[in-house]
Amino acid sequence: MNNPDSLLNQLVSDIKKKKELTTLKDAFVLERLRLLLTKNFKLNKKLGQLNPKSADYKKTVKLIRDDLRKSYGLFRIAAVDSLMSLVDKLSNPPQQEIIEKILKQHSSTKERQPYYSLLYPQLFAITGNPGTILDLGCGLNPFSIPFMKLKQLIYYAYDLSRPEIKAINQFFQIINLRGKAQLGDFTTVRSLPSVDIAFLFKMTDLLDQGRGHKKTEEILKRLTAKYVVISFATLTMSSQPMNAPRRRWVEWLCNRLNYSFSVIEIPTEIFYVIQKN
Repeated sequence: MNNPDSLLNQLVSDIKKKKELTTLKDAFVLERLRLLLTKNFKLNKKLGQLNPKSADYKKTVKLIRDDLRKSYGLFRIAAVDSLMSLVDKLSNPPQQEIIEKILKQHSSTKERQPYYSLLYPQLFAITGNPGTILDLGCGLNPFSIPFMKLKQLIYYAYDLSRPEIKAINQFFQIINLRGKAQLGDFTTVRSLPSVDIAFLFKMTDLLDQGRGHKKTEEILKRLTAKYVVISFATLTMSSQPMNAPRRRWVEWLCNRLNYSFSVIEIPTEIFYVIQKN
């Protein structure tokens, strides 16, 4: 019989052999793997008998890779080398042309990029100009800071991609911005900083994984922020407008928690600006 812990570590190693998954932290892949096993009793029961050549082992690797592509891979950067090459060209103040090219390296910010100059004035008209921002599951969104037009800002960011975190911290140094981007799963961080605004852009579907909205509610209640901004795509995967882009469950959740909210819409995304009263 195989040692379960050794087998799990072997599975994580084999899962990450796919190029698009290599930058993921082992702990995150292991968490997704354990979640799959709790849902699949038969597979979990066979864990001690699995070997790398068995059909069940290969099935497990495939299932987790599919899960990771859905929950993580859709939002990853196009090419690490291209991203770092662009960051190396930045100066202070950053050139808008290069910033726009960087934002286009990531599928989520690529959709948002044409509208940042419209989004932030609308957002800050509601919240006031923030002095501190926390960006959870940030992707390349911190590179949109020049569109904020803020004189003073401290920015904290979390993401699971090592290349993105490296690029963001280099960007912060170039523009002399106070703050830090950190590698890790923010849901497991014991103490997140207190801020004026926290961003959860296109994150709640990944948090909840189709199992209600308890995880999003937990994070929302836990954040020490005056405002929390939750966003959702308004386009389908085939780039067609959704029939019902508003998320009524967010509105019901806010009403139940006695939080007030405002809604901002751009052509590709809807933003709930939640004030924690």
